[in-house]
Amino acid sequence: MSDSKVKGRVQEPNVRVNNFNEVELGFNDEEAHLEASRCLNCPKPRCMEGCPVKIQIPKFIKAIKDNDLKLAYEIITESSSLPAVCGRVCPQEKQCEKMCVKGLKGDAISIGSLERYVADVAMKNDYASTAKKESNGKKVAIVGAGPAGLTCAGDLAKNGFSVTIYEVLHKAGGVLTYGIPEFRLPKSIVQKEVESLKKLGVEILTDVPVGNAITIPELQDKYDAVFIGSGAGLPKFMGIDGEDANGVFSANEILTRINLMGAYKSLSKTPIKKAKRAYIIGGGNVAMDAVRCLKRLGIETHLMYRRSEEELPARKMEVEHAKEEGIIFDLLTNPVRILTDDNNNVIGMEVVNMILGEAGEDGRRSVSEDESSKHVVDCDMVVMALGTSPNHEALKNSNIVLTERGLISVENSKTSLDNVYAGGDAVTGAATVILAMEAGKKAANEIINALL
Repeated sequence: MSDSKVKGRVQEPNVRVNNFNEVELGFNDEEAHLEASRCLNCPKPRCMEGCPVKIQIPKFIKAIKDNDLKLAYEIITESSSLPAVCGRVCPQEKQCEKMCVKGLKGDAISIGSLERYVADVAMKNDYASTAKKESNGKKVAIVGAGPAGLTCAGDLAKNGFSVTIYEVLHKAGGVLTYGIPEFRLPKSIVQKEVESLKKLGVEILTDVPVGNAITIPELQDKYDAVFIGSGAGLPKFMGIDGEDANGVFSANEILTRINLMGAYKSLSKTPIKKAKRAYIIGGGNVAMDAVRCLKRLGIETHLMYRRSEEELPARKMEVEHAKEEGIIFDLLTNPVRILTDDNNNVIGMEVVNMILGEAGEDGRRSVSEDESSKHVVDCDMVVMALGTSPNHEALKNSNIVLTERGLISVENSKTSLDNVYAGGDAVTGAATVILAMEAGKKAANEIINALL
């Protein structure tokens, strides 16, 4: 039994940097079987301790070994409504794979790649989850068709609830649709996952801005329970001079234009300004997504981050892919102000070198400016990828209680309003897809316990 994992196939960097096709190509049948054969099928599986939605990991991997992929899919979908998504974007290296016993003396099992393999085979062969109970006569409204809302809807539908999702945008998926690039998560995959929920009976109403077209109190009157999974889509900026200039964007806008509106296509009606040199400010996965997207548009792209590579919060794999694709990393550097011409167009940035200090209680090292190091870099586009906060437009006229941080206040997923629950980024602030799914799953359980 090998201590080394089976390496999946990827597009070559010099090829993929010129297209938006998926970078990771996934396992074929032989590769998946070889990787599954490495699993020890532990009687006390530590990997499950690292899975926020508690997928029966050893059981589905054993089903792969036994060539029963339909059973593997059934096992996964008992716990997860979005297996093809999670297999691609979940940070397994920090969760299930981090806990894998095989990782103690070699490579952990590629659990995410195996989950993706099963989900892709299921889509190809039109497998459907059969774990659905008869109708219980209860109705639930979901606000937001992102990971939290879709997960909550899927779990409720499987338990016999009539579920209606209200989504403000014209496509379901939330951050899966507008935030994560096509080369990491194809939109066809997202929509197939959405279609699988529709097959369970979930109704999805798009182009409905809750808070304006219909309010939370009105939903309370129409449904037995309401779940709010409205996410955190409001971008943050630095507050430095020049941020109002032409050529300064949030990563949200760049990614929404590209992913939801197809701005990378030659005939797109939503073009992105064709810059010559762009700086993306930030070091998380969103920053990495934005910088890699702009690189594919033929722009010289720099990722500017105020700490060192060791502190980059983005997934290691995404950092490696970005380097292979020719992204320039300007580390230990931070903007001071954005420079403009007489027409308020970006022409450069004044930046400063940073000095790392000691680690704080959260484990992150402090940073300070080296005042003597200020200098100017030329550019005509700046993209801020500094995180997001909730946009509470959906909560208008609801009097729902918020925390001091402006997040929805909950206790066991319950808000201050009767029969109204919430979860995901609107409650925690910006986090990962899988943590939003965990929150949606927890809220579904609370609703089930309250109404049945």
